[in-house]
Amino acid sequence: MNADNAHPNTVTRHDQHGRWPQAASIDDFRRNLATVQARIEAACARVGRDSRDVRLLPVSKTKPEASLRLAYAAGCRMLGENRPQEAHRKWEALGDLTDLRWSVIGHLQTNKAKLVAQCAAEFQALDSLRVAEALERRLQTEGRALDVFVQVNTSGEASKYGLAPGDVAAFLRALSAFPALRVRGLMTLAMLSADSARVRQCFVRLRELRERLRNEAPAGITLDELSMGMSGDYEIAIEEGATVVRVGQAIFGARSTPDSAYWPVAHDAPI
Repeated sequence: MNADNAHPNTVTRHDQHGRWPQAASIDDFRRNLATVQARIEAACARVGRDSRDVRLLPVSKTKPEASLRLAYAAGCRMLGENRPQEAHRKWEALGDLTDLRWSVIGHLQTNKAKLVAQCAAEFQALDSLRVAEALERRLQTEGRALDVFVQVNTSGEASKYGLAPGDVAAFLRALSAFPALRVRGLMTLAMLSADSARVRQCFVRLRELRERLRNEAPAGITLDELSMGMSGDYEIAIEEGATVVRVGQAIFGARSTPDSAYWPVAHDAPI
């Protein structure tokens, strides 16, 4: 994927934010999952990729337990949550679904590291050594390891979490000191814009950064994964190399809780 074979006509769907119909039955979830999967396959076909190389991560943020159980019945075996407290609470509530795994994809404060260390199979928003240290300590106590993605701010927006691209190489070297953290790749949030070209550039920056860093990554650190793209822009992300797309509203339906009530406005994104 590069500027020569990109598909500039692929548009964002951010104008649908808050308008996706609610999934209220197993059939609704199956239909929505099939629609998203078909779009994943079409995006892969446009750039000559194998759709099996793209993992769909359904994001269940703010959705009630009953909705998550429907999603599970429709085939979802990993769900993404932004807030560690919410992920942990749902992990406990759905403990009877023994093969359901959890990915925490939102910003983590060090005092919440214990929650992630207990419930998550994956953490996608690692962007500070303080959080790495807190997670390592808690994971050692739990006797387990955790797959992590390093979050990068590719939009340059002050409101976004994530490392500046220029700081990622040194950060990866420092992560060698934390054996319980298995670095799998990089993650980013694109800017929320109807301008597809500007959105695409955020994904291009992450892919190009990964290519620059891949050969010099420390032993034990792999950068095989690129987590990028949400309900409004995952097709563009796939065209630029995403291996994980985080899709919430296009599967679960619009959230009844506004972003402003869930997260500080400056740090939220319509997943």
